[in-house]
Amino acid sequence: MTALLSGEVFLLCLVLGSFLLGVYLYKRLKFPLLQPLLISVVIIIPFLKIADIEYNTFYQQTKILNFMLGPSVVALGYILYEQIEYIKGNVMSMLIAVFAGSLVGIVTVIGTAKLMGADKILQMSLAPKSVTTPIAISIAQNTGGVPELAVAFVVICGIFGGLVGPLILRYLGIQSKIAKGLAIGSASHALGTTRALEMGALEGAISGLAIGIMGVMTAILIPFVERFIL
Repeated sequence: MTALLSGEVFLLCLVLGSFLLGVYLYKRLKFPLLQPLLISVVIIIPFLKIADIEYNTFYQQTKILNFMLGPSVVALGYILYEQIEYIKGNVMSMLIAVFAGSLVGIVTVIGTAKLMGADKILQMSLAPKSVTTPIAISIAQNTGGVPELAVAFVVICGIFGGLVGPLILRYLGIQSKIAKGLAIGSASHALGTTRALEMGALEGAISGLAIGIMGVMTAILIPFVERFIL
């Protein structure tokens, strides 16, 4: 029985099934906290605990899903292509905005963690919190962080950004669709982008673009911030 529950087919079905259930509940009830990813986490973690399935086993059996994260981000390029007319003339301002967001995000999270007594391992696991999972794993591995922790922080950041990001933008009176997309994509990567797509095609396209730019800039900036702060 344990072999069946820890098998690749069963675990893939568990992940996909729990996510689709989350999508159904979110669309049916329209309640912000019923995010599909959050529903999946609530279902999968207790199951793994009860079935006594180790994380490494789960990761290996579902690694095809991790591989698909890359192509899924690239697929956002099609939406971006459809909105290319709105991007022309705003490239430099967008790059500067994402650069500023990346720098502020890295400095504040590392600085706060350091002030609270966190060690270097935890700081480096927190640093890539605002980039998509594959990039966060790579950054954590190369800077002395723990990839598993980095993934957890990425998920938390994405869920939080997707939930409160639109509310904050509305409270601040941000009307620009480009600004909304940049803010959500830079702060909460792919999870936030799903929320941006609900706001509109342009917001979703810009958010998808911000994911890529944010990933590159974060990978470049973290070693420099680490050198000056740590």
